[in-house]
Amino acid sequence: MQTDVYLTEQPATIERVSHVGVLQTIQPALFPYERPRTVVPSVPQEKNGVVYTKPWVVDLILDLVGYTVERPLHQLLLIEPAAGDGSFLLRAAERLAESCVRHKVPLSDCHSSIVAFELNDQSAERARAALRQVLQQHGAKSGDAEVLADSWVRTGDYLFEADHLAAQADFVVGNPPYIRLEDLGEMGEHYRAAYPTMVGRADIYVAFYEAALRHLKPGGACGFICADRWMFNQYGAELRQFITRSFSVEAVIQMHHADAFEKEVSAYPAVTIIRNAKQGPVMVATLDPEAERIGATALAAEFAQGRVGKGTTNAARVDRWYTGTAPWPLMDPERLALLRRLEFEFPTLESTGTTVGIGVATGADKVFITKDPRLVESERLLPLAMAFDVKGSTVTWSNHYLVNPWNGKGLVDLAEYPKLEAYFLQHRDHLQGRHVGLKAPANWYRTIDRVNDQLTATPKLYLPDFKGRIAPVLDAGNTYPHHNLYFITAETWDLEVLGGLLLSDVAQFFIEAYGVRMRGGYLRFQAQYLRRICVPRPNEISAPQAEHLRCAFAAHDVALSNAVAGELYRLTAVERELIGPQATTS
Repeated sequence: MQTDVYLTEQPATIERVSHVGVLQTIQPALFPYERPRTVVPSVPQEKNGVVYTKPWVVDLILDLVGYTVERPLHQLLLIEPAAGDGSFLLRAAERLAESCVRHKVPLSDCHSSIVAFELNDQSAERARAALRQVLQQHGAKSGDAEVLADSWVRTGDYLFEADHLAAQADFVVGNPPYIRLEDLGEMGEHYRAAYPTMVGRADIYVAFYEAALRHLKPGGACGFICADRWMFNQYGAELRQFITRSFSVEAVIQMHHADAFEKEVSAYPAVTIIRNAKQGPVMVATLDPEAERIGATALAAEFAQGRVGKGTTNAARVDRWYTGTAPWPLMDPERLALLRRLEFEFPTLESTGTTVGIGVATGADKVFITKDPRLVESERLLPLAMAFDVKGSTVTWSNHYLVNPWNGKGLVDLAEYPKLEAYFLQHRDHLQGRHVGLKAPANWYRTIDRVNDQLTATPKLYLPDFKGRIAPVLDAGNTYPHHNLYFITAETWDLEVLGGLLLSDVAQFFIEAYGVRMRGGYLRFQAQYLRRICVPRPNEISAPQAEHLRCAFAAHDVALSNAVAGELYRLTAVERELIGPQATTS
């Protein structure tokens, strides 16, 4: 596993672990990351600092990108952007040598067939030495082996040198380093300027993806094994958009439980194969610890044939991939294929005439929330629904009120409400000290969110955050939601029918695909996840089906809701099993 991991904070030197190298001392003058960093705890390593990627993983990636001995590899260019001591490099060299034998081409003619970058000259020299040995084992003369090793391995920073290479790449393979942007010091800003996909708290491997993809010739492929967080985290949004706009995602293989490294990894690795081509079907797979026994060749053949199995090679071919900044859900491949089918055939919740929102964040609940109905003028109070008011199938109001500083035009004039003014003045120091108060001193008595008091009288569905299961509850137009409550209003839906549909395992399936599961098994039911639920259009629901959904909602009868949802979503028996409560995400 190639990685740049910092183990000390000495002012004179930085110690770095290469993927198959020993602990090495690097002089800062030779290393572009100028400030010492602390250890990244998720990186596997032995006591002597050696970190290994298992050969079967390297072979699997080389097979999937198409770097196989049957092809004339001497005519193609492979780049390893962070070589370390040569895990990917050496396996590629062996394949190139065998390809040359098959195609009766002298290995000595392959000066431009491989380029490998390594930051540290000591690691680069070890890679060259290992290459010379491998090449000689495959029949190269000593002098030819030395010339090839010297021409292939370059000491330098791939992120700064990729654009200056004379030729575009047919293959870019490897394991990019894992370093958080904030740990890169001033160099982080240089990388961010050079690679626009590095947004937010992006890891440096985001830049390696962008650099590799920029450098691919038409038809070329990038095969990386890397942490998978960028596929769904916010900092990976720009990279996802960059990929789906111009490239083809060919395979995504989860390696969470596979023995990809010699030591256990606490990160969550995945293999991605991305090609400079038009998007087609995507092979999505998960591998378990038995994958190594099957071997790279057999696995690659299974993926190529689109087999779907259980256990070791659980795989599915997804006909349509995501676009734009949309996250790439990491779930069982068969369930992902079903998710994509539903998303293609059914519209999103909001596109059927609903609005999804969140209740008011005040920034000072102790001031803005009260149970005293005489605290201020009555028209300045709104009945406030709290998360704990939403239990079972009903809203049981706990007599909390929102002290509301807003009207339909904006903030109220405090002079028009003496009791409200006196109350806020009692808490002025606290309200002014909030960020929102410091940002707009004249509006010191505002809540963080603007209040739309018309929402109070609007019928809506409430969905509390931090629940194990989706549980919509109807508010007939009696309360205003607090910020731990999400709400759905609808112009075209009967809310009881919609509530009955959202009670189903299908709605839960969408939340599990995109939502974050917290400790204790609770899911986040945030607006961004609710908006991704796909539903049939109201006019596609027959009168009997609608009545069944109303009954299901009134009784919170999940079984009845599932029966109707199965008809509406046209679920097969296999799909019902995949989507049911017994199906779990990986």
